[in-house]
Amino acid sequence: WYQSLPPISKGFGTLCVTATILYHLGLFSPLYAALWYRAVFYQFQVWRLITNFFFLGKFSVNFGIRLLMIARYGVQLEQGPFERRTADFLWMIIFGALSLLALAAIPILYTPFLGISLVFMLLYVWSREYPNAQVNIYGLVALKAFYLPWAMLVLDVIFGSPILPDLLGIIAGHLYYFLTVLHPLASGKEVLRTPRWVHKLVSRYRLGRPATVRVEPERTTGSAFTGRSYRLSG
Repeated sequence: WYQSLPPISKGFGTLCVTATILYHLGLFSPLYAALWYRAVFYQFQVWRLITNFFFLGKFSVNFGIRLLMIARYGVQLEQGPFERRTADFLWMIIFGALSLLALAAIPILYTPFLGISLVFMLLYVWSREYPNAQVNIYGLVALKAFYLPWAMLVLDVIFGSPILPDLLGIIAGHLYYFLTVLHPLASGKEVLRTPRWVHKLVSRYRLGRPATVRVEPERTTGSAFTGRSYRLSG
């Protein structure tokens, strides 16, 4: 099962699990991975711009839920709308990370770890790609996938988890979706394309399967609920 996972989602999830395991073994301190801009700019600890995305917290129910979100929604995106478009999927992750770093630079929106936000970005983009999919939450509530990010945010509020990481992920996800889907549909102009260096990176390390035909999900400029309709098993 692990070997069958697509490369980007597998790599992201593996790094998150590894960071948490090392934390519980006492071999990794989140203090050296957290996003502190003062340390980045004054002590040149530039690795913090990357490492903060891979710590989802200690082993807990919340950690398991975030990991399952990567394994389900990230994988389904990479194997569905982004099939044979590994470079585009990787660029979505990079763009989301850059957007989150920019948002976190605003004092009122600062959070030291942006991994949960990046996971929520994946969830938001998935919810827009599969807006009519039927999702069952904990066997209690059935709703359309379009509402899933907001339902998960409400659940975090109920269970006392911080909602700022969730909101940041939703903002970053909507920004990406707007620039790559909504704006091109409305104006006919693409403003966010995958850079050539990302394509070269994917080709060099042979990530995913090579693209033959660009596969785009069916989209219209109508209601937010238009698009492909899927029913998820389970």
